[in-house]
Amino acid sequence: MTQPVWEFPVALPRHAFSARDAARAGDLWRAFQEAAVGASSRAGWSARRFSEAGTAFVVRTMTVRHHRETYYGEPLHARTWVCRFRREMISSREVRILDQSGGLVAEATQEWVHIDLNARTPVRAPDSVTSAFPEHDEGQGVELPASTEISGPTDVFRLRPFYTSMDPLGHANHPAYVDWCDEATSRVMVRAGLDPLALEPVAEQIVFRGGVGADELVEVQTRPVGLTAAGDLVLRHRVRLEGDVRAADATTVRRLHGQDPGLLQRAFGVG
Repeated sequence: MTQPVWEFPVALPRHAFSARDAARAGDLWRAFQEAAVGASSRAGWSARRFSEAGTAFVVRTMTVRHHRETYYGEPLHARTWVCRFRREMISSREVRILDQSGGLVAEATQEWVHIDLNARTPVRAPDSVTSAFPEHDEGQGVELPASTEISGPTDVFRLRPFYTSMDPLGHANHPAYVDWCDEATSRVMVRAGLDPLALEPVAEQIVFRGGVGADELVEVQTRPVGLTAAGDLVLRHRVRLEGDVRAADATTVRRLHGQDPGLLQRAFGVG
């Protein structure tokens, strides 16, 4: 069925929540992914159908704003639409996660690229795909909050992704990058004597440069680059592979839940 906007229930699993009963940012990104895939399936293009056609959509950029935290079991629903389809290859999709009363919990702007599964290169989508996702405009997309520029030292965190965590395309799924950035942030907090459970997401943006495979050495370079008017800390993360190969460039905006914003700033050598 062809229609521009889809709305349907979404649920965050129990393991998406910390001991503070607040959903982690990476798991909100997984909910956004499920909303996009769910809308695609409802429009007639399931993951299996794309696989049979030898193509897929992969995320190139994504920007998220968190308007409030959510707790386990809270009824939520997604509202999503494609706002632009360029050159039959690049699809810009808006996703909103709403509560029972229609209040905004989180919102995302996603840019998906249509690729050939064998060559792993961009390819034009056929009319049967583009016609299934008619463009719909509801105004401006999601942007990071404004901030003033600051500088601070760079911290480095290294990891090797599990073979058992690879996604259906055989690489680390894009929400995992948010997990890595928040793990890097959490380790700085612990060294400064702060409780990482207090970390609260405000916004994120990631530009993906290349895939990360299982057991590859991943280096996350994190440094403070800005402060919002509310005192939230803006962090820049460079995700690199061996040989200084760029995997992604990420920005996260974070605060401490119910605490003095200066504590997080000082943990990163600011102020």
